[in-house]
Amino acid sequence: MDFTVDSSILLFSTLLIIGVITTKFSSRLGVPSLVFFIAVGMVLSRFIYFDSAYLTQLFGVLALIVILFEGGLQTKWSNVRKVIAPSATLATVGVFLTTVIIGAFAKYILDLTWLEGMLFGAIVGSTDAAAIFAVLGNKNIRPKLTATLEAESGTNDPMAIFLTISLIELIQNPDASFLTLILGFVWQMGLGLVMGLLLGKLSVWVINKINLDSSGLYPVLSMALAILTYSGTAMLHGSGLLAVYVMAVLVGNSDLTYRHSIFRFNEGFAWMMQISMFILLGLLVFPDQLLTVIWQGLGLSVLLMFVARPIGVLASLIFMKFNVKEMTFLSWAGLRGAVPIVLATYPMIAGIEHSQRIFNVVFFVVLTSALIQGSTISYLAGKLGLLGGKKAAVPHTLELVSIGKTHSEIIEIDVEEQSSVEGKEIRNANLPEEALVTAIVRNEKIITPKGRTRIQSDDILYVLLPKALREQVKGMFVRKEGTEKGEGNE
Repeated sequence: MDFTVDSSILLFSTLLIIGVITTKFSSRLGVPSLVFFIAVGMVLSRFIYFDSAYLTQLFGVLALIVILFEGGLQTKWSNVRKVIAPSATLATVGVFLTTVIIGAFAKYILDLTWLEGMLFGAIVGSTDAAAIFAVLGNKNIRPKLTATLEAESGTNDPMAIFLTISLIELIQNPDASFLTLILGFVWQMGLGLVMGLLLGKLSVWVINKINLDSSGLYPVLSMALAILTYSGTAMLHGSGLLAVYVMAVLVGNSDLTYRHSIFRFNEGFAWMMQISMFILLGLLVFPDQLLTVIWQGLGLSVLLMFVARPIGVLASLIFMKFNVKEMTFLSWAGLRGAVPIVLATYPMIAGIEHSQRIFNVVFFVVLTSALIQGSTISYLAGKLGLLGGKKAAVPHTLELVSIGKTHSEIIEIDVEEQSSVEGKEIRNANLPEEALVTAIVRNEKIITPKGRTRIQSDDILYVLLPKALREQVKGMFVRKEGTEKGEGNE
């Protein structure tokens, strides 16, 4: 089908609208939205011929940067730091064991060589947090489990990518040194971590110090810095995706100018990239070819869900503080999503002999994982007693308006117990004259601040002030040194 420029733009806008609408069906049916996006692409493949694995991979990697950056921004470090050990083990040992186990099954089920079987295992080795939390919606899973899944999904993609690229190299060059590959892994992971931390700190400094004329430029700047983090790290042969995730976590847990604008922009942009990417991935597959791998795909899906993933989780967490119910949930919550399909384009571009068969089966595994696991995650969490009811909706929002040349901003402050202003009236809080409390959120209600309004712990204050006073004012609302949480006032 031939398209003019105008008709192509119309098609793109229509696809985005369809993508947005299908998210409503996704939440109601309890199925990850990626299934609907891929289905749209598969339907369109009947009318539009598209077979460029290179363009799919290029757009897929760019989309993954955006999605991973947005996920890192939303990750709370206070939760993640408690589960660094289990999430890191799942992201390395868990992925490796999953690769070996499902790779051995793939060798016989798909009639591949050992290396090709391991390649298939590496491609489907990583999980997809975006799909998981889209299914959970407003369900309140235990923080330890959600944090573990977040951190695992943010750090296991680099492991899967490394294994995929290394196995392709071994297939093309059987004489390649295993020692070189191992040293390469250590370099990639180490450099990715270091670059993520360094560029994360640099990004926070740049965002806060630069004085742009419009608040709308700050989200664009943050996204540019994320892409720079990936490309700069990748050009030094480090793990770009790991660097982006680490950088995003650091940025998301720092005090930022126009924080709300940056978060809202990236959330919307990540959705747009996710919709576009999965539709494009759907275009790359031909439904008729999926029919030829139905039984192999179902068999490998079942083995991945009930054998490979559970063994990987058990081996990774057996000596850690997770009970049987929690490990069962983490095993079942290992949804496959964007990364496996994008990785499946690597052997196609490299010209591996059975690359098309591998791609078709990977595609089938992702679909069945999303449909079967995705539609039952909430049910399983409830049965295991891991749900805490619905998440409370945040009742307060604040639309920040650009006040660029005034060098002022509105910041959000959480009042901690035993801070110097707790229990004081606003007029007696000794705030700088230039600082103005514009709103208080207390017990999910908005209070209009007045001079006699008394500040309480756990209040959320919105304060208008000059940027130069940000740290001074925030310091007034943190717990005083030498006091313990829960002590009473003298």
